[in-house]
Amino acid sequence: MFKDTIEGVLTKNLWIISLSLVALAVLLAISEKVSKHLKDIQKIKWYDALIIGIGQALALIPGSSRSGTTITAGLFMGLNRETAARFSFLLSVPAVLASGLLELKESLPYINFSESINLIIATLVAGISGYLAIDFLLKYLRKNTTFVFVYYRIILGAGIIILLYINLLNP
Repeated sequence: MFKDTIEGVLTKNLWIISLSLVALAVLLAISEKVSKHLKDIQKIKWYDALIIGIGQALALIPGSSRSGTTITAGLFMGLNRETAARFSFLLSVPAVLASGLLELKESLPYINFSESINLIIATLVAGISGYLAIDFLLKYLRKNTTFVFVYYRIILGAGIIILLYINLLNP
């Protein structure tokens, strides 16, 4: 319904992207510090899921990350890191599936079905690599904080801002 707005001109504005990178990094850092990290998956209430779902909607902001916004929301709701990430990935299934099916539907006129094996292989490789990435992240978050992502987002956002400011990049 909002596809044109979501994929519109603001999604390509580097000022918005860089400021979003930094602002959401700060929110993630705050959530990491204030979270009690006590709730596991069995203790999630409907209002936790609602807040995390709102976090997923915030991922429409250019420069944000769907998993980052939902994990941040989960931490604010007191979830432990692994549970926040696990819930985030479970919450992604309907959104990613619906988005993928919409893109497939819109791409059908351009697909050369004689080469559909390439599409099948690419889909399988994406699925396997996505599963491995999720598995790695869940294992990482069992023992580590999210601050590596905070630092990464701040460094990337600040780097883009500097490049914009000295006119090496166009917004």
